[in-house]
Amino acid sequence: MIDFSTQYLGLSLANPLVASSSPLMENIDNIRRMEDSGAAAVVLHSLFEEQIQAESHALDLVLGAGAESFSEALTYLPELAHYNLGPEGYLEHVRRTKQAVQIPVIASLNGASLGGWVEYAKSIQEAGADALELNIYYLPTDPQVPGTVLEQQYCELVRQVKSKVQLPVAVKLSPYFTSMANMAVALEQAGANALVLFNRFYQPDFDLETLDVVPRLALSQSSELRLRLHWVALLYGEVHTDLAVTGGVHSAEDLLKAMMAGARVAMMTSALLENGIQHLARVLSDLAAWMKEHEYESIRQMQGSMAWVSVGNPGGFTRLNYMKVLSSYTLRG
Repeated sequence: MIDFSTQYLGLSLANPLVASSSPLMENIDNIRRMEDSGAAAVVLHSLFEEQIQAESHALDLVLGAGAESFSEALTYLPELAHYNLGPEGYLEHVRRTKQAVQIPVIASLNGASLGGWVEYAKSIQEAGADALELNIYYLPTDPQVPGTVLEQQYCELVRQVKSKVQLPVAVKLSPYFTSMANMAVALEQAGANALVLFNRFYQPDFDLETLDVVPRLALSQSSELRLRLHWVALLYGEVHTDLAVTGGVHSAEDLLKAMMAGARVAMMTSALLENGIQHLARVLSDLAAWMKEHEYESIRQMQGSMAWVSVGNPGGFTRLNYMKVLSSYTLRG
């Protein structure tokens, strides 16, 4: 019998397929269906730093009525209290989800500064979450702030959160660090138990008729998986944190590639939004068929089998692969 089990964040999972953060997670019935379809764990939608701040600002407004300029400033923010759930509603959602399902529930905090969300990490632990994912979503635009300062802030954020909770903590990263390998080691030293590669920044678009900046949400494609495979394969064996792939996981083939690169789990969002929650069961069925056909006995048997830990010069290998790719393209008639 094939063993699909894996370990992630110290949690024993029945298989490596995790349903990751999306609006689907706001509905507990959806999460039950994910469990029934085979999801080994779920990452809840994020509680945003701005939501925590908005709640704090609202309290300050009540306590200091008459501060008209502050009242006006609040209108600059979107209606974050109604974005999904406010801070207290989010904690209640964690509690109810834990009561509703047997699979691990990973909460998510999205922010960039120390602020009040560090304290909320402790509240999330008390609500019963099995682990916490820090979604550090920050696009630096100040040319006076060097990258080293931002990297230090990221690590300090992880240290502060870890000082407040006993929960295992994963850090969801963007791919835009100058030295990704060095940053991975620094986050491990700061206390991160897992690295989730990579966050997808959603760039806005321009409306030429109204001259407005408008949001444009594009679901991921399997082609986006390559960047994730590249870095997981490079980091496997270089860091002791668990590695997770997110972005571009749509099929059993994508899941298999993530495992062979060295990931403990592969996270799926866009494919569920596009194909429905039942897509989880199809992927796991295809995974079982492939492993049986190729005579794999367990997921652990393949994890890291295509990582670059055995390559003498990974940097040189990537240069040679780059040259090979460039020379492989031919013009069509």
